[in-house]
Amino acid sequence: MNRPVHLLLLFSLLLFTQIVCSQTLSIGGRAGLSIFSYGGSSAGIQLGPTFDYEFSKGMLVGSDLLLNTQDGTPIEWSNYYKYFIDIPKTDIKPYVNGGFGLWFYSGGSAFGLQIGGGSYFRIAPNLYVPADIQFGPVFTSGSSTFFFAMSSGIRYILPNK
Repeated sequence: MNRPVHLLLLFSLLLFTQIVCSQTLSIGGRAGLSIFSYGGSSAGIQLGPTFDYEFSKGMLVGSDLLLNTQDGTPIEWSNYYKYFIDIPKTDIKPYVNGGFGLWFYSGGSAFGLQIGGGSYFRIAPNLYVPADIQFGPVFTSGSSTFFFAMSSGIRYILPNK
């Protein structure tokens, strides 16, 4: 493996260690519509687990592992920073986020950037339904590639001890 992959794996291991040792963690799943334009635009379904860690009030880092059903079956491992916008006296938690992703598909692998946002809608204590939009370029060889995803799912915020 080359040096950037080693550094990414080391960063991921350190992040995972911090998350496991933390008390503010949310886990969940996400599903929705995705468009991946590698070799021509195609729409598909996106599905996978997701988690994040709140390291400061309203600021999170997280990761998703998402399977997409387009040609080539792209799998995205995304890592992001999320910032919640505080709205007093409501159970709706809007956010903006940005980060990067590694894409694996039948044509090879690629690096991508993502930006987006959405909101968490509280349905029970510590249980939220997110509505989310993500988009960005994916740097593939020999093709101009872009992705777009609209998704929802379920989010459970583990209670602090």
